[in-house]
Parts: sequence; structure tokens; C-alpha cells
Amino acid sequence: MRTIIPFNDNWCFRRPGKEASTITLPHTWNAIDGQDGGNDYWRGTATYEKKFARPDLEDGERCFIEFEGAAMTADVTLNGKHLVHHEGGYSAFRADLTDALREDNLLVVAVDNSPNDHVYPQMADFTFYGGIYRDVKLILVPEEHFEPVGDVMPGIKVTPAVHLQDREASVTVETRSTGGTEVRIEVPTENGTEFCQAEITDGYACARINLKNVRLWDGLNDPYLYTVTAKLVRNNEVLDEISTRFGCREFHIDPDKGFFLNGRSYPLRGVSRHQDRIGLGNALTRKEHEEDMAVVRELGANTLRLAHYQHSQGFYDLCDENGIIVWAEIPYITRHMTNGKANAFSQMEELITQCYNHPSIVCWGLSNEITASSKVTEELLQDHRELNELCHRLDPTRPTVMAHAFMLEKDSPLIPIADMASYNLYFGWYLGELEQNEQFFDEYHSLYPDRIIGFSEFGADANAAFHSSRPEQGDYTEEYQCVYHEHMLKIIQERPFIWAAHVWNLFDFAADGRDEGGKKGENQKGLVEFDHKTRKDAFYLYKAAWSTEPFVHICGRRYVDRAEETTMIKVYSNCESVTLFSDGKELETKTGGTVFNFRVPLCGEHKIVAVSDACRDEIFVRKVKEPNRSYLFGSAGSVINWFDKEDYKPDCYSIKDKFGDLMRNPAAAAIVGRIMAKASASRGEVAESTRDNKALQQMMAGLSFESLLKKAGANVVPPEAVKAINDALQKIRKDA
Repeated sequence: MRTIIPFNDNWCFRRPGKEASTITLPHTWNAIDGQDGGNDYWRGTATYEKKFARPDLEDGERCFIEFEGAAMTADVTLNGKHLVHHEGGYSAFRADLTDALREDNLLVVAVDNSPNDHVYPQMADFTFYGGIYRDVKLILVPEEHFEPVGDVMPGIKVTPAVHLQDREASVTVETRSTGGTEVRIEVPTENGTEFCQAEITDGYACARINLKNVRLWDGLNDPYLYTVTAKLVRNNEVLDEISTRFGCREFHIDPDKGFFLNGRSYPLRGVSRHQDRIGLGNALTRKEHEEDMAVVRELGANTLRLAHYQHSQGFYDLCDENGIIVWAEIPYITRHMTNGKANAFSQMEELITQCYNHPSIVCWGLSNEITASSKVTEELLQDHRELNELCHRLDPTRPTVMAHAFMLEKDSPLIPIADMASYNLYFGWYLGELEQNEQFFDEYHSLYPDRIIGFSEFGADANAAFHSSRPEQGDYTEEYQCVYHEHMLKIIQERPFIWAAHVWNLFDFAADGRDEGGKKGENQKGLVEFDHKTRKDAFYLYKAAWSTEPFVHICGRRYVDRAEETTMIKVYSNCESVTLFSDGKELETKTGGTVFNFRVPLCGEHKIVAVSDACRDEIFVRKVKEPNRSYLFGSAGSVINWFDKEDYKPDCYSIKDKFGDLMRNPAAAAIVGRIMAKASASRGEVAESTRDNKALQQMMAGLSFESLLKKAGANVVPPEAVKAINDALQKIRKDA
């Protein structure tokens, strides 16, 4: 029988120019510099070395090593003999150590996360950590064994076909092996154990079991898992044994009514997740994965988009166990690389073969925002066609999907290639107005009623230190993030045709190139901060909409100092009614909905309490004379309002006018064009790839030039330049 030996301890880590250190896996060398901003984290080749004694091997036994994840490229050498080269930092791979083993051994693993032109990802809004950041183990197998390479994990493929009407499931089990004459299959059920067997031909065996009165894997309601065991047999002797879990479920997606699980409507509403954490990088243990899943369950989400790469098998297992529907994808992202085709295909093959048995996974993601820095060329289209075909060849049971950047035109030939489409829309944050999100979906669904469309990303950055009684787009306050997500929640609740909606993101995550919102190196769109503990107020909005556990939450607990005479107190709850108290005095009871707004007079320090039956929450606020400037990001709140000046001329152009109107006047267009050219130059290749995008141009035409300047940022167009632009536009008459 096979033996599994943990292999995480006593590794010697060597990085050029640094002293060697003894470490325990998982490990990344970018846990600190990949999160501190500057886009200068070290990317290169480092080595991991481990000395170990030869394992006890019986005659004919073989010894394999398994790496669950080494980013991004790895070369494994044992006692000077090179064994394997692997490209792709998110999938597992194995190497056969047997023939290179000695009594005393030196294993060297060179891991490289350097920039290159052929291994994905190379451009994306997250840190590309380097290291052996997942577990490593040795696998000792007998001479005749189930094949440990090729499909890699778990060496057994299970395909259930559910017949809902008969409450039965036909389960196909496939294996590949070296040696043996037959495979015996066992599936314990609630009514006993089902058995079958199959002969082995050219190392391949296929058996089928029929499960009657099948217990369904039913999402959050009942994520029931069966276990199948395969035994490799010769002359009635069991030589090797492997097992895996699987779930029996049926799902389909309707372009008008959305996702259905086991015959009933099951709207997918959830979040996306990156696999890193502050101070740890991506070197997470089972403990951190379990903590993350606990947050998902607290939120009440029923789906996760596991972005933008293959996640750990342990986390997919947690999704299976907790009934979370998963979108799984590869890091074919942002920039299409001509030399990257083979790697995109190999990463997809590894994703599907390694994750095939997980009932939580319902679709394979081909790419994410691939047009953000690439034009739609015939090469890009053909690569996606072939990638889509590969998915269906490897797995005919699941559909494919792509996540498209908001600037991709609705009639792009890229969209129909996958079975489903989803869009990453940030109207109301990066660009545009909140209402443009629902306008987009309604127009798309009207144009293409037979297409399946989803909402793959939407979010607004918030730093829990920033607050405002008058939140606005771009201020990084918790309050604007709440305004934003209240609008988004309403959109997805009112549109059942959105097959899945995934908030971007569950947690803040590292993007070392970022420097915004008062923090360096972080994308702050998370509903929870980078510590994976501090819940922002918007977290509780979705908890109120999705969770069944009664609670009340008063927003603004970090917004203590308030300068207004009467303040808005917002409560999120899934209870029928909420009563608010101030300093023990009952103020008002409100009923219905998930958002409860109360007006509370301020005259000093106040204890605010919200109550609904046994649920209770409280915060403290105090009246101050002047706004607390530490609550403001940068120069927010101090910008001069040029339109309060007496000499403002409404019959002349200004930055308040729509971009499209300004561009129709030659004199105004000359001024605006110079500024837009400067802003585009600051965006580099992304701007170049969207230069001729008609949909983006149409959307921008309806926005005020002021809002475009605001999103460009003060580093591109400083306040004094905004004044100069407005002064110049005020010299141009609209009737001229």
C-alpha cells in the first residue's frame, strides 16, 4: 500500500545576496516586500534545499515527491540529477525520485518568479509571490500502483450523472495504473456499500455504479459527499488503494432565469477571493484557509469566484464540504502573450484534471479581462476557441466562462466563444455613474436574450480609517463603499438573469503596484481588511441580504467624531424590525428591508444602541465643532468649489459639462484633448488597447469632464491645473 510522508520541515532557503536560512514550508520570499507598495518586490530565482535519508522502500516500490504549489517556475534536482521542470505557480506537480535516491540525499528546488514572455500571469492587479508556498509530501507506492503522475491528483476520476426524477445517480469511475489486472470499486452509502469491478486494459479501467435513493450534494442546504475507494488487484491481492470524495448534483443555467441546482432556482450570490494575507503572503496553512471559509459562511454567500488562478486543493475541499458553488479559473489575464499559448493550455489541463472531482466547481474560466492590455486579434480569438475546445474535451459536464473588462464592446466576437459571459463593471468607482451598471445589463440582456450573462466583478475601495457624512465617489470612505454596494445589491436582486454575482473582493489583497486610499501595496475593495478579521460596514450589508442568522449591525463605529447637528445612523440587519436608542432613550422603530436609516440629534457624547428581539449592537459617537481631518483621504474636503464664485458664467463651457459636449466644440476639444492625452499616457498599454473602443467612448461622452478629471487623480491633473482648465473653458461661449 502507498504511504504519505509530510515533507515541509527543515528546508534551507537561499536567495542571491542574502544569508541562507532554515525554513518550514509553506514559504514565500515576498511576504513583506510584495505588500509594501512601490512595485519593486524581488522577482528572481531562489533555491530550496533539503537533506534527507533514503526512505524505507520495499522491493519494486517507488518514491514520488508532490509539490502542491511552487511559484512560478520550478526545477527539481536530486543528487545532481534534474528530474522535472514545471511552469505555472498554482497547480500541483510530482516527480519520481526513485532512480536518483542514495542513502543520503540532497534535494534542490530552484523556484523562479521572474518576468518572462510565456508563463502566465505577467500583468495583473495582484502580487506574483515567489516560493514553495503550499505543502510538499513524499508518496511511496508499490511496484504495481495507481499512476501518480499525469492526472496528478487524485489518480481517480469520478463522473456522476444524476437522474432527479428517479432519485438515482449513475457514477462512472476511471483509473489509470501501472500493473494490476483489475480495479475494485467501493462506495459506502447510507444503506450499505456499493461494489463493482473492472478489468484493466493498457493501464486503464472504467467501472460504473448505480446509486439508488441518492443523497444529493445540495449547496448550502446539504453538501453531502460520497467517498469512492479504488483497489488495484492481481490474483485477489490488493496492491494499491486510493480514494476521493465526490458529490451528486445536477445544475443548469437559464439565460433568463439564472442558475438552477437540482431542479430548483438557486441564484448565485457571493464574492471573489485571493489566497493571500497580510504578513503571510500566499503561504497559507489549513488554519488560514479554514478561517477564510468561516468568513464566507458568516457572510451567507453561496458562491465563490476563486480568482485568478488555481487555488489549493484544501480550499476546494472546504468548498465541497460547505456547499459553496465555485468558479475556477487559470491566470490567463490582462495581457495576451503570443509565446504563452502552451502555458495557458497546460495550466488549464492541470486545473481540470486536478479539480475534476470537486462537486463545488461548476465552470472553468478561460481568461480574465484579457482585453485590458491586448487588442482583440485573430490570434487571441483562435487561442480562446482552442482553449474552449480543450475544456470541453477534458470535461463535457461543465460549461466555460470568461470575465470581460468593462470596456469590451458588447458585440465583440470574443464574447460568444465561451458558454457563458460575465462582466467586470466598475461604473461608480473607476469611471462613470452607478446607474450605468444596470443600464449595461439591461441593454445587454435586451440585445442578447439567449446569452448567459453574469456580474463577475464589482467593488469600491474603502479604507476603514476614512469617513464622511457626505460620501462621494473616490473618497475611499467606508460610507461610500456602503452607498456603492447598496446600489449593486439592488441591481442583482432585481435581475434574475444574472447567473452569478461575485463582489470584488471578500478580502483586501496585495497589489504591490498600488499607492492609493492611504495605503501602499493594497487593493482595498475587500469587504474585510487585509488582516482577514476587520469587517468593513459593507460586509454586513451582504450578510443582511444573504445570511439567515439573525443580527443587527450599526454602521460607522469607526466614525466617532461628527460635526453635523443631526447625524445619519445606518443599521444593516436581516431582522423584520429594528429599534434605535440614544443614551437609553428609544428614538424610533423601523421595519422591512435590510437597510434601516435613522436621524439622530447630536449634542455631546452618545451611546447608540440598535435592538431587534435578542439581537443587539452599539456604537459611540460625539459632536465636535470641526470635522476630524484624519477621516479624510488626502486633500478631500479642502478643494475649492470654483462654481460658488460670483464670476462663474453658465453660458460658457466648464468642467461641469459633459465630455461629449466639450468634444463637439473645436476650441473646447483642443483643451480637453491635451488633458486626456496626458491621462492616457499615464495609463500606458491599457490606454493604448482601448483607444478605438466605441463602447468606452460612448460611455465617456455622457460623463462630466469633472468626474473624468477626478478619476485621473491629482498626480496626473493637480488641483491648480483643474482651475486653469476651467478658467480656459469659461472663455468659450456655448453659442459661439
